[in-house]
Amino acid sequence: MKLFKSLLVAPATIGLLTPFSVSANEVNLNDISNYSDVENIEFSKSFDKEELTQTTLLAGGEGLVDSYDGSFSTTTTASFGADFVIGAVDGATSEATTFDYQYGMSLSTSFTGEDSLDLTIETGNSASASGTILDMNSMSDAMTLDGITYTFPLGDSLTVMVGDSTDVSALYSTACTYSAFTDLLSDCGSGTAAGLGGGSDFATTDSASSATFAASYDFGNGFTVAGGVSAAGGSSVGLLTNESLDVYGVQAAYNTDSLGVSLSYAMTETSATAETTFIGVNAYYSLDGGPSLSVGFESEDPDSSAEETGYFVGLTWDEFGPGSFSIGMSTLENYTDAETELYQYEAAYSYAVNDGMTITPGIFVTETAGSADDQTGVILKTSFSF
Repeated sequence: MKLFKSLLVAPATIGLLTPFSVSANEVNLNDISNYSDVENIEFSKSFDKEELTQTTLLAGGEGLVDSYDGSFSTTTTASFGADFVIGAVDGATSEATTFDYQYGMSLSTSFTGEDSLDLTIETGNSASASGTILDMNSMSDAMTLDGITYTFPLGDSLTVMVGDSTDVSALYSTACTYSAFTDLLSDCGSGTAAGLGGGSDFATTDSASSATFAASYDFGNGFTVAGGVSAAGGSSVGLLTNESLDVYGVQAAYNTDSLGVSLSYAMTETSATAETTFIGVNAYYSLDGGPSLSVGFESEDPDSSAEETGYFVGLTWDEFGPGSFSIGMSTLENYTDAETELYQYEAAYSYAVNDGMTITPGIFVTETAGSADDQTGVILKTSFSF
């Protein structure tokens, strides 16, 4: 970890961890990508999007006080989450039953009551097929600063975000209500167009620096427009140069309680002379007394090869007995007309044991090309938030 990251993370980590005994609350760390809302901090990376309970902290563990000399500001909040996963995947390189974990914390500070400085720190030790399909953190137990952003309003309707190691799509309102179990289906069929990452996601090395600027405008009545740009390049390349790998995205969306649709566009530079464009369409409809239906479609058009397409469909019952049930399918990637499409299927049931603990058993089937057996996995995920 670079020195400036260490200096940023260390004071907060020491002050937070010293007074704490672990307690539980409901969370999924799948979407630690959105740091834009003080009231709704969301963990990403390999977890479903869910609001986290916030705890206001001071360095010594005390409650709020008027003076915070030597402690956190009274406007600093923190949210914590952890996932335990036990599972096995038939047809994988190793079919052994494995155990994985991941942990994350999100810190948020407001200076005006309307702005938000947010950072996310996470770790994990996942190296199994079960952890891979859920996109769990595989950091060999090392704490890592996953992203830092500053979000602020300009007027009543415009929100602006700047940061490092964050997504261009962080302020998007993609029309998808599907409660995904595996990482692939969490993309809702438009993983790049509607889930556009930062420029560093497309760089050839992890050491490339990145910066992201994004903004969203709320017209009211469910209509929103959002977009942004992110650049990645080494210290000798710089940002937004001919040599840097830059990405651009924009989305228009309309969302209500029962109906939503969004149209997304993305352009990614894959080299100094080549780029790929993506168009994604997502929609959902909540049936009266029944499930919510979500669908997605993405078109990918590289400069040097044929156009490719992919799609997704999923159903979610928010009230299915004491919990919720979801079932869905998606193409493994985008395919040309000449290629044979492969699919992934999943089903999962999520049950809240209490306010801080959720258990989700799930099963998935991933098709494989040629004569190789399909992969079938059975996984039990236990999620905590506190």
